[in-house]
Amino acid sequence: MSFTKVQGQELTRILFILDASNSMNAKWGVQTRIEAAKELLIKTVDSLNGSANLQIALRVYGHQSPITATYQDCNDTKLEVPFGPDNFIRVKNKIKTILAKGTTPIARSLEAAASDFPDTNARNIIILITDGLEACDNDPCVIAKKLHDKGVKVTPFVIGLGLDLSYLEQFKCIGSYSEAETKEAFSNVLKSVISKAVINTTVQINLNNINKVPNETDVTMFLYKAGTKQLVYTFVHTLNRQGNPDTLTMDPNFKYDLVVNTIPKVYKNNISIVKNTHNIIPVDCPQGFIKLRFTNATSPYQVLSRVYQKTDQKTLNTQSVGSTDKYIVGTYEVEILSLPRIYHTVQVSQSATETIDLPAPGQLNYSATKTVAAQIFVIREDGSPEWVCNLDQVSLKGLIYLQPGNYRLVYRQKQLKSTSYTVEQNFKIQSNKTTSINL
Repeated sequence: MSFTKVQGQELTRILFILDASNSMNAKWGVQTRIEAAKELLIKTVDSLNGSANLQIALRVYGHQSPITATYQDCNDTKLEVPFGPDNFIRVKNKIKTILAKGTTPIARSLEAAASDFPDTNARNIIILITDGLEACDNDPCVIAKKLHDKGVKVTPFVIGLGLDLSYLEQFKCIGSYSEAETKEAFSNVLKSVISKAVINTTVQINLNNINKVPNETDVTMFLYKAGTKQLVYTFVHTLNRQGNPDTLTMDPNFKYDLVVNTIPKVYKNNISIVKNTHNIIPVDCPQGFIKLRFTNATSPYQVLSRVYQKTDQKTLNTQSVGSTDKYIVGTYEVEILSLPRIYHTVQVSQSATETIDLPAPGQLNYSATKTVAAQIFVIREDGSPEWVCNLDQVSLKGLIYLQPGNYRLVYRQKQLKSTSYTVEQNFKIQSNKTTSINL
C-alpha cells in the first residue's frame, strides 16, 4: 500500500491513538492484541512513509501507569510523537517500545487529542486502535463537539474478540467504527481506513429495491475497468451497523463496469468516480424469493428445478426443492426436474416469497427376468398417455422416483423379435410409497 501526491489535494493529518491498556495483553491467536496491533501499525506507518500531503502523529494511553487492584490512572494518555514533517521513523520506533499495562481512558484520550492538531487548515483525522474496554467515565458527545470545533474527523477502529461494543456505540456522535475478529481482518480493515483517510475518495454502491431504498445486500459485485475484462475489485455487498451500504475505497483514475451477481445479473457500465468526495452509485436490484417445497415428504428427496425467463431460455439457476433463492423482481418459468416434469410460471415481487408446493414423489421398483425395451407414460386426466422416461435396456432391475399419478409401462423383451410381444401394464404411484412391478 503506497500513496502519492494528488495535485491540489489539501494536507491530511492522521493521529493514531493506540490502546496500550492491560486488557491488550490478552491472547489473540498466537500473539497478544498489543503485539498484533503494534506489528500491523508499524507496517502501516512504513507504507505511508514518503507520502506527500500527509503528516502523522502518535498518542498512546495505558502505557505509563500499571493498573492495580486499588488504583487506575485515568489520566494515563500521552502524545508520544507530535505532528511534523518526516516523522514516520520516529513514530515507528516509538511504537516498538510500547508496553501495555494500564487502564483504558478512551474518552479522555480523544478529548486530549483535540489539542494535538496544530490547526484546522487540513483534513484532521483520528484513527483509534483499541480493544474497546473503556474504564474511565466521560461523555463522548461533549468530546465530539470539541473535536468538531477543531475540524477533526474521528474513525474509531476496534480490534479483538469479546468486545464491549455497546460503549463504542456512544461514539456514533463522533464517527464510525469497525471491529475485526482476526488479525487478517484487522489488517484488511486498517488498510481500508487508511485508504479512506489518505485518498479522500470513497464510494457507496446502493442496491435499490423497487422503492429506490438501498436495502438489497449480501451479493458479490465485480468491478472491471470499463470496456475490458480486467477485474479490479471484488466485493460482497454489505450493510453496515447503521443499515447503510458500506463505504468502499476505489481508485478514481479509472472508469468501471459493474456486475452485480444477482439472479439474473445486473449491469451498470462506464461508471466515473469523482476524486476527493463521497460517490454514490445507485443500481436498481429489487429482489424477492422463490421457495420450492414438498408438502408431504417423509424423506429428503433430492429434486432439482431449472429457473429461466420465457424471453430467454437460458438457465438462470438450478434450485433444489426444499430451498429458497433470491431473484430480481419479474416473471420466471420454473421447470421441476421431476418425473414427469412439472412447470410453473412465477411472478417475483419485492421482498415477497413465492412458494411452489409439490406433492412428494413415490417409488417404482421394477425387475425383469430378461432385458426389455420399455417406456413409462403418465396417464393424463383426459386419458391420453404422455411419455415420461425410458427404462435401462441393460439392467434387469431399477428404482425410479415418480410423481403421484396413474402410469402405464409399455415393454417388450428384447430377445423376442416380434412386435406382437408388446405388453402394457398400468400402475399407480402414491407419495412416499413404493410400487413394485415384475416384467
